[in-house]
Amino acid sequence: MKKTQLSMIVKALRKENGLTQEDLALKSGVGLCFVRNLEQGKQSLRMDKVNQLLDLFNYELSATKKS
Repeated sequence: MKKTQLSMIVKALRKENGLTQEDLALKSGVGLCFVRNLEQGKQSLRMDKVNQLLDLFNYELSATKKS
């Protein structure tokens, strides 16, 4: 899988906060497999779960118009 901007941001935020993937899964309430898939750049992820995880860092994913 190709790394995406989202996957790189999530991994960076996790590391900045001294969390393991397991810690992130537990604290955000998503599964460890989901965290791993997200950080590896899996293309089909549930947006609600992505936002659930990002909420831990006070971020959210939203749709924006392409330029």
